[in-house]
Amino acid sequence: MRIFLFSILLIVNSVLAQGVAQYVNPFIGTGGHGHTFPGATVPYGMVQLSPDTRIDGSWDGCSGYHYSDAVIYGFSHTHLNGTGVSDYGDMMLMPTMGEPSFDHKVYSSSFSHTNEKASAGFYSVKLDKHNIDVRLTTSTRVGFHEYTFNKAGQANIILDLNHRDKLLEGRIRVIDNKTIEVLRRSEAWAQNQYVFARIEFNVPMIINKEKTRYKSDGKIYEGVELALSFSKQVKKGEKILIKVSLSPTSYEGAELNSSEIKHWDFEKAHQDAVALWNNELSKIEITSKDKDKLAIFYTALYHTMMQPNIAQDLDGKYRGRDNQIHQAEGFDYYTVFSLWDTFRAAHPLYTLIDKKRTSDYINTFIKQYEQGGRLPVWELASNETDCMIGYHSVSVIADAMAKGIKGFDYEKAFEASKASAMRDVLGLEAYKNNGFIAIDDEHESVSKTVEYAYDDWCIAQMAMLLDKQDDYQYFMKRSQNWKNVFDWEIGFIRPKKNGGWDVPFDPKEINNNFTEGNGWQYTFFVPQDIHGMIEAYGGPSIFEAKLDEMFNSESKTTGREQVDVTGLIGQYAHGNEPSHHMAYLYNYIGKPQKTNEKVTYILDNFYKNTPDGLIGNEDCGQMSAWYVLSSMGIYQVTPGQQYFNTCKSTYPNAKIRINENKIVVPNTDESENKFVNYNLNYFLKGPDTLVAPPDGLVSIFPTVPVIVAKSKSFKEELPIQFKTWNKRAKVFYSINQSTFTHYQKPFTLKESATIHFYSDDEKGNRSDTITAQYFKKPNNYTIDIKSEYNPQYHAGGPEGLIDGIFGSVNWRKGDWQGYQNKDFEAVIDLKKKTKIETVSVDFLQDTRAWILMPTQVELYVSDDNVNFEKIAVVKNTLDPKDYEVQTQKLTTKVSAKARYVKVIARNFGKLPEWHQGYPFDGFAFIFIDEIEVN
Repeated sequence: MRIFLFSILLIVNSVLAQGVAQYVNPFIGTGGHGHTFPGATVPYGMVQLSPDTRIDGSWDGCSGYHYSDAVIYGFSHTHLNGTGVSDYGDMMLMPTMGEPSFDHKVYSSSFSHTNEKASAGFYSVKLDKHNIDVRLTTSTRVGFHEYTFNKAGQANIILDLNHRDKLLEGRIRVIDNKTIEVLRRSEAWAQNQYVFARIEFNVPMIINKEKTRYKSDGKIYEGVELALSFSKQVKKGEKILIKVSLSPTSYEGAELNSSEIKHWDFEKAHQDAVALWNNELSKIEITSKDKDKLAIFYTALYHTMMQPNIAQDLDGKYRGRDNQIHQAEGFDYYTVFSLWDTFRAAHPLYTLIDKKRTSDYINTFIKQYEQGGRLPVWELASNETDCMIGYHSVSVIADAMAKGIKGFDYEKAFEASKASAMRDVLGLEAYKNNGFIAIDDEHESVSKTVEYAYDDWCIAQMAMLLDKQDDYQYFMKRSQNWKNVFDWEIGFIRPKKNGGWDVPFDPKEINNNFTEGNGWQYTFFVPQDIHGMIEAYGGPSIFEAKLDEMFNSESKTTGREQVDVTGLIGQYAHGNEPSHHMAYLYNYIGKPQKTNEKVTYILDNFYKNTPDGLIGNEDCGQMSAWYVLSSMGIYQVTPGQQYFNTCKSTYPNAKIRINENKIVVPNTDESENKFVNYNLNYFLKGPDTLVAPPDGLVSIFPTVPVIVAKSKSFKEELPIQFKTWNKRAKVFYSINQSTFTHYQKPFTLKESATIHFYSDDEKGNRSDTITAQYFKKPNNYTIDIKSEYNPQYHAGGPEGLIDGIFGSVNWRKGDWQGYQNKDFEAVIDLKKKTKIETVSVDFLQDTRAWILMPTQVELYVSDDNVNFEKIAVVKNTLDPKDYEVQTQKLTTKVSAKARYVKVIARNFGKLPEWHQGYPFDGFAFIFIDEIEVN
């Protein structure tokens, strides 16, 4: 090891560390697809007090605000930072004048960005409709409003609980003419969210308008339609101040939390918020003469500190995953864990600058496991949304353990991690049994396989630290499962179906086999076994060429339009997380100059000091954490290991406060070694010592064989063969439960069959046993499809509609043909004139996914395939507003004799106004699978 000495500076109110909050520009990311909000909040605070310009649930309005808008509907107290799904917007207040209204089109107001300001802990705007000046600030649990009415008259404060998401339960209790208490229980992304509030006015108010279904003596209002207007006659220039304290537990919790701001001095509350930001942001100190760079850096750091959010009252009470109230002891309870995003860079950043909160997060995970039976995936307001994939809590835990962070129970954390990995949901059962997930098992099968494999490696690292040898070996073996979806012949990780490779395969195609990505963007996700990945390609030079090819390919994807996949450099997509580590892979093959080149380009081009200054969703701080780390010349490719990668630093004199000290970040430009330990105080030799196979386990992992067949169904006969990655391995197979036979050469099936197969390598290591099923068609019918299906939803081509294999309700597995904005039309050739008694056609409806039943199905027959006679019309009876995902078989009895049967299914057409796709001018899909003629 080459040891470096660093200057360590004690923090003694350093002048240089003061005032960095001034560089924060909260408008960065509020335009484009950044999905951030500009309002007031404090580090990791419960309250995010911000204007709402979007209430329609649109994708670019996920945070409630978009810079392109010109109308404000109100100011609510909870917001999400850069997510891809809409939620929050609780406890909305809006000042108006004159006659009050609960119509949001009436109480909303236009505004201009020239009259709008935002900084860390502060937001202000002029509402043009009634010339009202608004200023907002917060403490951790309290939002503070100041409304200045620049005209005399009747001032109103609208409290509308029917704002943004669905109100499940509303309750307002009047305490006195200055104080009310509110419960808002709502449903959106989080399906059962509780927010209690205590709202205090600095002056007496009267209720001058109400919308409620229940009222008790003027003191309690209840209902799922609930709004009140609070009024006061004001003079020109008069101010009304409001404090809103939140609690996830109770009215009592909200009252307790209101003690964070006991006064009515707005300026003091504002300065207190700025002081909190300065304290947190000064944990990293950079210098630059470029004000834009200072704004970009400190806003990025600011974005990483906007969440996770404290979710307990001042006395430690919180609402758990079981919806019960619990007491946090020895830790703070948090919410908003976008773990699929943040495990990559945000949480490794926290291990440097916030070890205490890192242990708090893990203690929160453990409590959620105890109360809900598993670790969080994407937790929101103590609800598990099950958004995204993996069980990436284990990455956060393993990384903390590897870095020696204390404050949580290692044994309990391991227990929770193992339990989460041993479930039989989301493809895990197939993954455990077969060593990979196939299209037949689960949608997004490739991404889930490789991400589960990384997570399993993380669990193995915990087991090693805890001396659990059996668990270590078991999860290390599972961590090699990425090899079972790696096609060694073409050099891509790709989907499997029925035991073989799914064809056709286009690595640029975004489809339901990947999570927000394609083959290029997932081929390099093997952070737990980079050495094995390099060897799989044939060594460093071939691996380098593959990376070059990715970065130099056409910057265009095929298949489904995926709004998340932005910031393309070839097929690298910086706007979404799966690509974030890829530029650093050059370090592992001794080409750091290429890492420097790519990282510098990304830093300079994809981060700007403008509203559209983020190339993709902020994703709860992940996009910004990448910038913070990379601009300082460090990045952790593999959370769970004890080192960071390095690259050329934008801020070579940056200093990071670690354990109340400041440590100069290593001068990464001058080191011949491109890896540094997790405390950033010495370089490591690399990459060879860092990427070596773990305990020789790579060499003993037997990959499963691949079966090769033209299709899953056949008419007369079907040739079968097997291939193996290890050319010295032997394949054994069994047909219909027969004795396993050593495979020597291709063979032919002539009847339906179930084939089991596995491989033995030269050392006698046996792979998992895989199953493939093949079906001989019951007839020789053919089909001529007149309509053009969406290539994303081909179900194996035309023959897939008459192969006797039925699709399940999980349409993402690829068994359904999809037709958007067009009717379906096909002709089935029965090959001879045949008596027809029934015709059945299977359809699927998933209204949320724009897949609706056809309005009707028409049946025709013909003897010459030219002149057709209509014999039946089957009307759809399934309500398009039925949001349950379901299949329907439309069957009709007929009495006809013919050779040809024509089926026409009429498309629903343009999505109606009640549908979430209506604002996008969307059109419905028809999803069809099996056509049966009897």
